[in-house]
Formats: sequence, C-alpha cells, structure tokens
Amino acid sequence: MALSRAGCCGAFWRLGPGPGSATGLSRARGLLEPRPARGAPRSPAFRLSTGSRSVLAALASKVKRINGRYERFLERTFPRFYVLYATFTKGIQALFLEVKEIRKIKSKMAHQRLSVQQLPYREMERLRQFRRDVIKAIPIGIIAIPPFANFLVIVLMYFFPRQLLIRYFWTPNQQIEFLDAYDAIRRDLYPDVVKSLALAARSLPEPQLQKRLQELCAEVQRGSQPRVAELYAVRRLFSGSPLGLNKLQVSHVKALSQVLFLTPHLPAFFLRRRLRSHVLEIRHLDRAMLRLGLGQLSEEELKAACYLRGLNSTHLGMSECRAWLEQWLGLSCKLQASEASLLANSMVLLSLNYVRAKE
Repeated sequence: MALSRAGCCGAFWRLGPGPGSATGLSRARGLLEPRPARGAPRSPAFRLSTGSRSVLAALASKVKRINGRYERFLERTFPRFYVLYATFTKGIQALFLEVKEIRKIKSKMAHQRLSVQQLPYREMERLRQFRRDVIKAIPIGIIAIPPFANFLVIVLMYFFPRQLLIRYFWTPNQQIEFLDAYDAIRRDLYPDVVKSLALAARSLPEPQLQKRLQELCAEVQRGSQPRVAELYAVRRLFSGSPLGLNKLQVSHVKALSQVLFLTPHLPAFFLRRRLRSHVLEIRHLDRAMLRLGLGQLSEEELKAACYLRGLNSTHLGMSECRAWLEQWLGLSCKLQASEASLLANSMVLLSLNYVRAKE
C-alpha cells in the first residue's frame, strides 16, 4: 500500500507540481483522457476560420488592385470604351442593390400583410419602376444567357442603349437625352388626344357641359393653360358614354397609351384594361405623395414624378416642378376611380402647353 502511494506521488512529481496543484491534476487528466484517433480533425477551429478569413481578405484586396489597374489602363488607352465599361459595372451594382431593396419591401408586405396601395410613396414608386425595368430588361437578359455574351451586351449598349437598356445602364448625359427623346414622341401625340377629345364632345347629351368642354379643348389648342377648376367642372362627362374609358374610340385609347409609354399593339379590350390599371396606379401614387408631402421630395423625385404624369421636367427647376405637381394633385386626389378617363386626358391637357408658356 505504501509502495503504491509512493509510485503515485512519483508519477505526479514527474508531471510537474505536486498532486494537490491544479496544473498537476489537469495534466494527469490529460493522460487519462483518450487521445483522438490519428487523422481526426484537431480542435483549433477558430484559428482555421481566422486564417481562411485572412486569405479571403488578401485575395479580395489583390483582385481589387488588379481591377483598379485594368480600369486605369482602359481609361488611358480606350476612353470611350471605358465610359461604357464603367456605366455597365456601376449599373450592375445599382441593379443588385435595387433587387435587395425590392426583396425587403416584398418581405415587409408579406409579414405585415400590406397591399401595394398601403405602402409609403417611395416604396410604392420603387416597386412600380422596378417592374417596368424588369419588363424592359427581359430581351437583354435572354441575350446575356449564353457564355461570353457580356461582350454582345456591351455592343448593344453602344448601338441601341435607349431601346434595349434600362436606366441603370445609361450615362448621365444619355439620361437627359433619352428622356427628351421619349418626351418628343409623347408630345407628337398630344394634339391627336385633344382632337379626339373635341370630336367626342360633339356627341355629349348635355349641351351646357358639351359647350364647356369644346371651349376648353379650343383654348388648349390655341396654347392656353387650363385650370384645375375647369377640368373638375366637366368630370361627370368622363364617367359614361362617349368619354368613359370603356367607351372611348380605339384611336383615342391608343394615343393615350402611347402618351403613358404603354404599348398600343394590343386588342382594344386589353388596351382599355391596361390603361385603366396604369392610371389608377398613378392615382394611388398621388394619394401616397400627398400624405408624404411635396416638401419631403428631393429634386430628382420631383422631376421623376412630373415626367411620369406627362410633363418633361428635365429642364425645369424644383419650384416649377413643385408648382405643377400641386396643380396636378389638386385634381387627381379629388377624382373617383370611375373618372379614370378624365385623369388620363388631364395629363395631356395640363402638360401640353406648360413648357410653352414658360418659354
């Protein structure tokens, strides 16, 4: 018994301090615990994860330096191509961030059980614009599917940027140029809309309102700016035949669709349905904008809101855009859903001569 105790004490002494110390006990436990099998993973996982992070950080830094050198080379050697390349890369980044924001909005709608009409103005407008961008980007997305097709996309950016690419891939100069081009197409159709409206007014059943609408169309054709009160006074005419949205002539509906940047190449039933849906969407945006307040909108947001509603705001200031939007909201937020035809025609009547009056 004494011999065994001595052997134990001797073993602990060889391990380090005496058997009563914590270090000696921990070393003794280490001898008694089973050792991991040969080839099994070792415990220091923290050191492995830290090492992998440092490797990834170093790799990302190296890629960033190489990419920076490549961009400087392009900027010095091929300046025109560099503008396209920089626009494309920035557009991809902006589109990726936009997709993330849209996912957040969709998640918010799902969790809080909100409809689109219940969203704040900026989120509602973001969803509308993103949907239009996605529809326009479908052809270029199909072209970019095959391997190495990115070079073809860049070529298309150079030759057909306005027709095929969305706003993320336009340069600042192109944005102004293309908005002016779209507005020129839209303004060429404004006289047709006013002429169709004047022709339809001839068959109205109420003589007094008929005369008032004909005078209003004549004033607009002469270059006068209509007042909101004048448009609101004839609102009852746009709920039934012949000025209701379901009763308008097909040529009138096609002209209104093109004014709102909607395709006119659809059967009449789908044209009317899509036009009504688009106009009511703008009406919901108007009410959300009124709740937010025009004073909360930035210059870019004010210009985009005016442009959507028919006014070319690319060369207007903030005060002019705000004044026109106040006039527009004064009419839009008073109208009912059944008066969508008046809202669509008012976009033309209120914006046709606005810039002309400012010149």
